[in-house]
Amino acid sequence: MVSIDLNSDLGENTPDRVVSDDEAMLGIVSSANIACGFHAGDPAGIFSTLQRAAEHKVTVGAHPGYRDFEGFGRVKLDIPATQLQADVEYQLGALAALAKHAGAKLSYVKPHGALYNALARDEGIAQTVVAAIRAVDPSLIFLGLAGTEGLKLAERAGLSVAAEAFADRAYLPSGDLVPRSQEGAVLHDPAEVSQRMLDFVSTGTIRAIDGTLIRVHADSLCVHGDSPGAVAMARIIRSAFQDAGIAIQPFAA
Repeated sequence: MVSIDLNSDLGENTPDRVVSDDEAMLGIVSSANIACGFHAGDPAGIFSTLQRAAEHKVTVGAHPGYRDFEGFGRVKLDIPATQLQADVEYQLGALAALAKHAGAKLSYVKPHGALYNALARDEGIAQTVVAAIRAVDPSLIFLGLAGTEGLKLAERAGLSVAAEAFADRAYLPSGDLVPRSQEGAVLHDPAEVSQRMLDFVSTGTIRAIDGTLIRVHADSLCVHGDSPGAVAMARIIRSAFQDAGIAIQPFAA
């Protein structure tokens, strides 16, 4: 049986900024990328999401980002490498402690937002983030955008790696994601997205925004928890996979 991991970015809610339905999403996905408090979330909310993930037997990973709560971590910050490494190590350490208390085990790291995009193409930033992961726990798997230099660098540095594709994002012919500032970057039609993902798992290709087919290897598919209709989209994707005999299993099982 063919299998694929389905993940979502969770733990990003605070009382005055609720962006996702974590409880519903945890009943659908096999892996959860948990915010670490810098771009979103607060300790109590993060801990609650970790507890619920443990109850649902969902594999958890850290989702560290830039210290940019107001901008939701979606703006690249020009900070020294020493500060970036300390910031990432701090986030991983804090989340690992909360996960242990919640009865969950931290299994992987998927950087968030602007940091995710930056390290995909900036070797210096990738080296810094990889160094932070290795310093905290070198057994953590690095989850990054499929086909990027950042993912290759992490593997060369000795980390186990997993490649990710996005169910609800459009792709450029280069294999990069269409920038969120560009029209059509985020996909909203659940039926269209589920068929797109079925085709991807079957063929290993994704249709880029210009219509060309690009080949992508991925161990995990992401549905953003903060997108409108995210739960409905994830539920339809999971149902379509199950109907097609595709198992939903965590890549870091």
